[in-house]
Amino acid sequence: MPRSVSGVEMRKRQAAHIEAPPQAPGQPRPNTCCLCWCGCCKCLWNEDRIERSERQTCTKMDSIEAAEEQQPSLDEALSWARSFEMMLRSLEGREVFREFLRSEYSEDNLLFWLACEELKKETDPIVVEEKSRIIYEDYVSILSPKEVSLDSRVREGINQTLTEPSNLMYEEAQFQIYTLMHRDSFPRFLNSSVYRDLLANRRRTCLET
Repeated sequence: MPRSVSGVEMRKRQAAHIEAPPQAPGQPRPNTCCLCWCGCCKCLWNEDRIERSERQTCTKMDSIEAAEEQQPSLDEALSWARSFEMMLRSLEGREVFREFLRSEYSEDNLLFWLACEELKKETDPIVVEEKSRIIYEDYVSILSPKEVSLDSRVREGINQTLTEPSNLMYEEAQFQIYTLMHRDSFPRFLNSSVYRDLLANRRRTCLET
């Protein structure tokens, strides 16, 4: 009778698991269960759970190390004081400058400039039309909460090109915002605690190495 034999066999296995002698300290318990939800034994499910946890920990550490590696060198950070253009072309430079602009509630000037840079790279008319519309709605329209400081002449010129957008339609507006950041925000940035603290940190790192 197959059913009777199966039931007896199952009871034997359960009894063997319950009556098994205790393991010596430090020794793993045998693989006697197949669904160890409590993690009490060394089953495949538990080993897989531990392995996933270790992989996640390693991934987090790798991310932290990668972020630390992205810190600019002292020479690079010092070079920003000599060239606004050089700072803008540096990923790390833009991030530090953006942090400073955020403290002055003028972060949108940099975001507008970056959006215009991305638009210049586009050649697909459909993409150009979509991106130019987004830029207008986000930064140029008087209804936008992110409206950047553009004079009426430049704003009117943009309004006239909306029916036939191009990847260069914001070029004059972009230059106006660039000039504003260069002449107004950049000198304050160089004297800010954001920039001074970065230089102090880089100098300290150089001394430690």
